[in-house]
Amino acid sequence: MGKKRSGAGLTGPQQAAKFLGVSVLSGVVLAGIAIPGAGALGLAAKGTVEGFDEIPANLKTPPLSQRTTILDAEGGLIATVYSRDRQVVPLTAISPYMQKAIVAIEDSRFYEHGAVDLKGILRAVNRNAQEGGAAQGASTLTQQYVKNVFVEEAGDDETKVREAQEKSLGRKIRELKYSIQVEEELGKKKILENYLNITYFGQQAYGIESAAQRYFSKPAKDLTLDESALLAGVVQSPSRFDPVNDVQEATKRRNVVLQRMADMKDVSQAEADEAKKKPVTLKVTRPKNGCITAVKGAGFYCDYVRNTFLTDPVFGKTREERAKLWNQGGLTVRTTLDPQSQESVNESIKEHVNQDDKVATAVTLVQPGTGRVLAMGQSKPYGFGKNETQINFSVDKRMGGSNFGFPTGSTFKPFVAAAAIERGVSPGKTYLSPHDMEYPSPVQTCGDKPWVNTSHDRVENESESERGPYGMQDAMAKSVNTYFVEMISENGLCPVTEMTTKLGVIPADGTKLPEVPAIALGTEGMSPLTMANAYATFANRGVYCTPITLESITDSHGKALAVPKSQCDRVMSEKTADTINTLLLGVVDSGTGTAAGLTDRQNAGKTGTTDSRYNAWFVGYTPNMAGATWVGSGGSKQVSMENITIGGQYYDKVYGGGLPGPIWKQAVSGALSGREAPNFTTVAIPEGGMPTGGGRPSTNPNPNPNKPGKPGKPGGDNKPGGRPGGQTAAGTMGGATGGNTPPNPFPNITLDPGVIGGPEEQ
Repeated sequence: MGKKRSGAGLTGPQQAAKFLGVSVLSGVVLAGIAIPGAGALGLAAKGTVEGFDEIPANLKTPPLSQRTTILDAEGGLIATVYSRDRQVVPLTAISPYMQKAIVAIEDSRFYEHGAVDLKGILRAVNRNAQEGGAAQGASTLTQQYVKNVFVEEAGDDETKVREAQEKSLGRKIRELKYSIQVEEELGKKKILENYLNITYFGQQAYGIESAAQRYFSKPAKDLTLDESALLAGVVQSPSRFDPVNDVQEATKRRNVVLQRMADMKDVSQAEADEAKKKPVTLKVTRPKNGCITAVKGAGFYCDYVRNTFLTDPVFGKTREERAKLWNQGGLTVRTTLDPQSQESVNESIKEHVNQDDKVATAVTLVQPGTGRVLAMGQSKPYGFGKNETQINFSVDKRMGGSNFGFPTGSTFKPFVAAAAIERGVSPGKTYLSPHDMEYPSPVQTCGDKPWVNTSHDRVENESESERGPYGMQDAMAKSVNTYFVEMISENGLCPVTEMTTKLGVIPADGTKLPEVPAIALGTEGMSPLTMANAYATFANRGVYCTPITLESITDSHGKALAVPKSQCDRVMSEKTADTINTLLLGVVDSGTGTAAGLTDRQNAGKTGTTDSRYNAWFVGYTPNMAGATWVGSGGSKQVSMENITIGGQYYDKVYGGGLPGPIWKQAVSGALSGREAPNFTTVAIPEGGMPTGGGRPSTNPNPNPNKPGKPGKPGGDNKPGGRPGGQTAAGTMGGATGGNTPPNPFPNITLDPGVIGGPEEQ
C-alpha cells in the first residue's frame, strides 16, 4: 500500500498512475465519456502528460469575475456592473449547512479521496455499463472546480466555453493534471471555498453569496438547512431545478439533497424530514447589472467611465486585455462625478426638456484646471425602452456617442478669435462685415494648396440690420458671421486648425477638421464634452487639461491600480485667454447670451444655432466651472426647431440663447451654489480702427443665397426670437444686470436697436 498524505489520499503521481492503470484495465474511464486504454496512454504521452508539473499558478487563486462598484467623488454609489454577478466570500461566511449540502450531493467522499475518486470511477463504469449510457459521472468537487475555472477563464468567448466543457480525452487528462496540483497546494477547505464561489446557481447568480441574495435576499452565512439544500440541488442543472420557474422540480431535488445529508449523518433523519415538509419560500432579488442601474441620472456618466477604461492603454496594451480586466471585475472605481453638479444638471434638464419630446438635450460640466468631468446628463435616459437610448450625446463616437456629433454653430467663433489674437491680431480689429458676401478667396491652408471659392459660395448674417463695419467685441456679442469669415480668410486656416487641435476640438467621428472657411460658423459635428473642455481652457487662462473621470481604482484585494492623469499644457498666452474671456463676458452681459447670465457671479459664454435650427448650443463658463448645453435631434431624423413645443413650452424659433442658455444657467447655478465665486481677469478692448477685408457684398437689398454657408452644412447665426409664446426680449430675457433694458456696456460702439436687452443668436 502506498504512503498516504493526511486527509488527501494518495500522492499525485500515485493517483495518476493508478488512474491510468484503471483506464487500461477497464478500457473505460467514466466521467461522462469513454476512453480506450491504449489510446489513453498514447495521447497522454503526446503533449498532455508532458509538462505535467507546469500548472498555471492562477488556479491557486483563480481570477473570478466579480461585481465592480462605481462611486462618485464623495464615495456615493453610482452603479454596480459586472460580467458575472458574483461576490467572493470566505468559507467562514458560508452557512455550515450549505457546506455540508454541496458535499453530500456532489461528492460525498470529498474528504476521503484525492483529486480523483477511484471508487467513484469504478461505480460509474459499472452503472453506465448496465444502463448502456452515461447515466452517472465520476467527477469530484475538485475536478468540477477545475472545469469551472476553465469556463471562467473562457469568459464570453463561446468557442472557448465549449472547449472547456467538451467531453474529450484531452480535456479530462488536462483536468486531472490541474486537479492533482490543486489538491496538493490548496487543501480541502480552500477547494470547497473556491468551488462555492465559482459555481453557477442559475438566475445569473455566480457563487453562493450572490445565489443567497438572489433567491432569499440574505447573505450566505444565514442560509437555513432547507434553503441550503435547495441551492445545492440547483447546481446539477440550474435550468431544470430553477425554483423561480419550476418550484415543484426544485422541491423534489431539494428533498433528495436533504435525504442524502441524512444518509451521510450530516443531519439527523428527523431534521431532514422536518425540512422536507417546509414549502419553498423565496424572496427573490432580481438581478440588476450595468449602467442601467445607475442612480442620480448618471447612466451615461457610468457608460463614459466604462468606455474610458476600455480605451485607455494604462489598463492594458490592447482592448482585449482591458476588457478582460473590466469583465473580471471586483473593482472599486471612484470617479470625479460631483453629486451636487449632477443633481443640478438633472433638475435643469427635467425642467426644460421632456423625455418624449421630438428633440433632446445633453449637458456636460467640467472643472477648469483639472480636467475633472463633474456631471453629464441628457433628456433621453440610458436604457432600451421607448424614448430611451444607449447613445451618449455628450461624448465622441469612440466613447459611445453619436456617429458624427452635432454642428456647433457660432460657439466655434471664439476659437477663430483666439487663433487670430494669439498671432498678434488686435482685439480692436475691424472688418467691413457686410450683411451678405462671397467667401473671400483664396485662403491659405496648412499645405501649399490654398482654398479657393470655385463655387462662389456665400455667407450672410442672421439679420438684415447686421451691416458693418464691426469691431471684434461687437461682432462677438452679436455673433456676426461675415466678420469671422473675413477674419479666418485674412489670417488663414492653419492658425485656427492648429489652435483647435491644441484645445482638443476634434470632430466627434474622429476625422480631421477640414480646412475651409465655413468652419468659422461651426459646420462640423462636436460633442458637448469636447466643447465644454475647450472653453475650460479660456477659464483656466490658456492652459488646456485633458478630461478625466477616474479618481482612483482598487482591485478585489484592495490594491490600487494606476489611473490616467489629466495632462495640462499651455496652448495660448494668458493675455489671449483673458481677451477671449472679456469678449465672451460681453456675450452674456448684453449680447446673444443674456438668458444665460448668472446673477451671483461672473460668467462668459457663447451661443450657437445651426441652419434650419437643427441644433442649438450654449457653451459657457465661470473661472471654476465650464459647461456645454446642446439641444437638437438625437436620432437619424433631423427636426427643425421652429413652431415647436419642448418641455411643455412653445417656441416659435429656438436659438442658442433661448433654450440652451437657460438650461445651462440653471444647471451651473445649482452646481455652484454655496461655492466660491472668483472673477475673471479682464483686459481693455481697444476701439476699432479702419475696417479691412471683405468679400464681394451683395447688391441685392433682400439677398436670398442658395448656399448660406458650407454647401449642405449649417452656417448661419440666428438672432432675437425663439422666446416662449413670441415674447419680446426686453420683457422676459433680461441679462444678469437685471431690468428690461441694460445699459450699453460699449459707449463708443453704436448698437442696433433691440440688441441690448437680450437678443440671442445661434
